[in-house]
Amino acid sequence: MINDETMKRLAADIEKISPRPHHSALLGIAGRILPDCTFKIALSRGGWYRQGGVIAADGTRIAETVDAWVKTQEDDIGLLLERYANQGLLVTRHTGRTHYLVAAYGPAPADFLQLEVEELQEVLDRQLIDPDHLPDDIQEMIEPVLPALIDAQPVGAPCYRFRRLIDMRQIVARISFADGRNGGLPRLLADWSHSSAAVRGHFSDHWIVALREHQDRYRNPVVSASLVSRHARELKSFQWNQEASGVDMSAQLQAFDRAAGYISAWYFHLVAGTITPPKIVYAVVRDLDAGFNYLPDTEVALIRSWVAYPYSV
Repeated sequence: MINDETMKRLAADIEKISPRPHHSALLGIAGRILPDCTFKIALSRGGWYRQGGVIAADGTRIAETVDAWVKTQEDDIGLLLERYANQGLLVTRHTGRTHYLVAAYGPAPADFLQLEVEELQEVLDRQLIDPDHLPDDIQEMIEPVLPALIDAQPVGAPCYRFRRLIDMRQIVARISFADGRNGGLPRLLADWSHSSAAVRGHFSDHWIVALREHQDRYRNPVVSASLVSRHARELKSFQWNQEASGVDMSAQLQAFDRAAGYISAWYFHLVAGTITPPKIVYAVVRDLDAGFNYLPDTEVALIRSWVAYPYSV
């Protein structure tokens, strides 16, 4: 389903269009290039930025990336300062939001595609050289400890950048191979398949997967994953009573599940985040041992398994 040609077409078409509210153009492109999948906007996450380029005081572009540009100049910081200290060069940054689009293609919780698109806005960030605090070396020019910040005026129009398209089934298989059968994400997806949540909607209706890739000490590529709830904003304010029991605990779990939109949400927010406190599951087990019967047998099995062998994603 995913190949290099598909990636190239997606990237090219996405980067031709301008960002718009609701991102309907993104959905249109994804639907045209992958017609067998119905994509939905799942989540947008902002608040991040990355280093930009170098521009002259009159707006002329000097370099696309400050890091690479500085390193191609003089190795001697004194010569660099002599050449550029009085030119008023400015450094930009790219403020960003990542939009996640998902499309389920099968019933299993890992049977979905996740398309990630960045929305970038380049703005002014700082002076390249602060005349009041000259850098001691090249690295301090690239990443000053106390940057001479300036007003974040836009440098150009916002734009989309294709980040990646992933088949979650392949990612889970890769993580399972690396971590064994009891890896966090594979185990949670197995739990989902055996829970009441599985009959009330697809896993991708409620979660996205945030991937991180790095190299281990032997320089082998390693991928790790965490889960991000599509309902986290609404659920973070939920007030748990960790001392509740019996009927009160049952009512509390049901209230959380209603807020999340699916059964057993409280359990998955225990495993995949910090919204459900661990004390809740231990209180539920005490209720079960005392004879209360307010959970389906499937959930009881999941809870007892977690208490015996706790895990998180």
